[in-house]
Amino acid sequence: MSSEAPPPFAHPVEAEFARILDFYGIPWEYEPRTFVLQSDRAGRVTEAFSPDFYLPDQDLYVELTTMQPNQIRHKNRKLRKLRERYPETNIKLFKRGDIRSLMLKFGVPDYPDMMNNQL
Repeated sequence: MSSEAPPPFAHPVEAEFARILDFYGIPWEYEPRTFVLQSDRAGRVTEAFSPDFYLPDQDLYVELTTMQPNQIRHKNRKLRKLRERYPETNIKLFKRGDIRSLMLKFGVPDYPDMMNNQL
């Protein structure tokens, strides 16, 4: 959360999530860190993961996904690798159903349109 212009979000759900955080005065950072998940023998990064949000007061990274449950395997694998390599890092994945519940709770009128775009 800041007084600066909002960052260019990758998906409308991210922008809406940021608005909810701002409404409740919850500080956040957008994609502040990239975690190296795998490197080759020369030390070049071959796989990395940048969670969508960091909530510094909670020391929590948040990843949002609007993928259908049967398409989420790749994202779950990355989260598993992140937890193995960085066990001290707290991360929460908000899946499609979680996001739907959140948007309904906060009265976001066009959430069905947002959910049709894959994140």
